[in-house]
Amino acid sequence: MTHGEGTDRDARVADDLIRAGSAVLTPLAVSDADEMVQVLAGEELYRFTGGAAPTLTELRARYARQVAGHSADGRQEWRNWIIRTEPAGLAAGYVQATIDQGGSRAEIAWVVGLAWQGRGLASAAAQALVGWLDARGVARIQAHIHPAHEASAAVARSAGLASTGVLEDGELLWQRDRPSPGPPRRGRPQPL
Repeated sequence: MTHGEGTDRDARVADDLIRAGSAVLTPLAVSDADEMVQVLAGEELYRFTGGAAPTLTELRARYARQVAGHSADGRQEWRNWIIRTEPAGLAAGYVQATIDQGGSRAEIAWVVGLAWQGRGLASAAAQALVGWLDARGVARIQAHIHPAHEASAAVARSAGLASTGVLEDGELLWQRDRPSPGPPRRGRPQPL
């Protein structure tokens, strides 16, 4: 494909750009691994989540699976975005949503590289992601956060999630349920 030619994927990608305050969320591409490997480096980044920084090969393989857009069994839709600073467009982290088959529940997560933390990028990105999910009609949004990870708890609160107090695999479940619209309200008849 030459530059300037359009594809259905190009149109979908353009539709999935999300403005997030001082950042923009761009749909994940395998080529993002080249830049993201540095963003995701640093031992401290994995203090609450465990694991270690991925190598470039590992990250490319992970992104290749994620850009498929769904789990192998088709029961989950995977949506992933790179958080990019405005106006420079530098990669600073990512947000993701795993949406259940019926589209009524999503599990969200975010990671911002050490060099970019403390600038409000995670909060802006999480809020924008929740807004995107709301526009799709997702009723329940959840995140799992280590109980001692205060910065991530603050991001969840800023996105409208609240701790349920439920501990699952060592992490607190945070959740936001959108109220169902219910039947339309009928007012009392007004006198003529």
